[in-house]
Amino acid sequence: MTVTAESAPEGAQQPPPTAQLLRIPAQGRRGAGRDRFLDVIRLLVMGLVVAQHWWLPTLVGDADGLTVGSVLSHDGGFLLTWGVQVMPLIFFVGGAANLISWRSASGRGTAASTWIARRLRRLAWPVVPLAVLWIVTSHAMVLGGVPETAMAAGSGAAGMVLWFLAVYVLVVVCTPLLSAAQERFGWRVTAALFTGAAVVDVLRFGTGVEAFGFANIAFVWLGVHQLGFAYGHGAIRRPHAVLMAVGGVAAALTLAIVGPYSPNMTGVFALESSNVSPPTLVLAALGTAQVGVAVLLRDRINAWAARPGPARLLDRVCPQLMTVYLWHMVPLSVIAGVLVFGLGMNTPEPMTGAWVLWGALGTVALLALSVPLARCAVRLEEPPAVLSGAPGTVRVLAAAALVGGGLLVLTVSGLGVGLVPLLGLLAVVSGLALTRAPRPRATSVATVPRVAVDLFR
Repeated sequence: MTVTAESAPEGAQQPPPTAQLLRIPAQGRRGAGRDRFLDVIRLLVMGLVVAQHWWLPTLVGDADGLTVGSVLSHDGGFLLTWGVQVMPLIFFVGGAANLISWRSASGRGTAASTWIARRLRRLAWPVVPLAVLWIVTSHAMVLGGVPETAMAAGSGAAGMVLWFLAVYVLVVVCTPLLSAAQERFGWRVTAALFTGAAVVDVLRFGTGVEAFGFANIAFVWLGVHQLGFAYGHGAIRRPHAVLMAVGGVAAALTLAIVGPYSPNMTGVFALESSNVSPPTLVLAALGTAQVGVAVLLRDRINAWAARPGPARLLDRVCPQLMTVYLWHMVPLSVIAGVLVFGLGMNTPEPMTGAWVLWGALGTVALLALSVPLARCAVRLEEPPAVLSGAPGTVRVLAAAALVGGGLLVLTVSGLGVGLVPLLGLLAVVSGLALTRAPRPRATSVATVPRVAVDLFR
């Protein structure tokens, strides 16, 4: 999700500041032409996501192995979620990156199906070695005597992070269509998507049928993703950003206070209800506010990112952020296992000094283990050369369905023991295989109809 000047949009006279930055030519140094503002947001989001996966669960060793609870079940814990729920920002960044990438590819004459296939390969292939490691290790450790509940907690959390990739398959497939819609209709596209989210919520809460809410996986996340398109077009000027920040906060608070919504903004570690699973209009409003605030701070963020130290940090870390996201549950599970089963320590009472110390020390240990692991794992993320070529529209849509469905299965089942994770992994691998160009059919006398053979005699 890196935005480069090479793929900058063309056309408008005197483009606004946002578009100007996307047009800056590379000047021979590493990272030149990248939108540092988007890089900083990615770093912030991934850092907070990884940190909350350590801070929010409560771990208690017992006779059954391990009991996992949540800090958010304590009084006032939901307030934390309004600060740590930053996933809308990563969809915003993804929208800007996808827009630039698609414009560059289509400008070179690349078909939409080919572009989607390339994105699917980059998105799904890193999951394969991750899932193989977790599934094999989970079976081996359970057979070796490790409590199945403890192993299920770690493998379930490892699968939980894949929900983002499952949804991202959807936004990748929709990018060519919604990019064209943005060109023609501008802000009306985002408004239509968020209106759809409101309609879904009315149906869900009005009828009591929770299943209706899952339609908002499309409306909410595509709506926030569309804000990235608006940013890429230079359409989010300062007045828009102010309106988004103020209006988004007001709408989110009003809906959460007087509406039928949960006060919790994240679904981490199985709380009974949240505004994420399924997504709601409250999450859309919060995401809009976050984007508005971020754009208002853009100049200051860019000034910080332009310094030599931060620039080097972004150059080194940003290419590995998705690797850290996918793999951080491995060191997290190791740390938790050592503390709970090796040292007999449980998570202290939340919101106490001991809990803060537990969280801080665990975060330091997690960082120390995640960085070298990411350096090794990043080598596994390059799709093999056999996955190449133009598969065509039908094959790429089938591939997206298999990859997205497989990732969803792995999200729900986890990367542990049993047949279901294996089926999920098989679906992902099958989808990846479909992103290849179809093999040409060999023509031989044996396969040509007899009447055609006779013509050449």
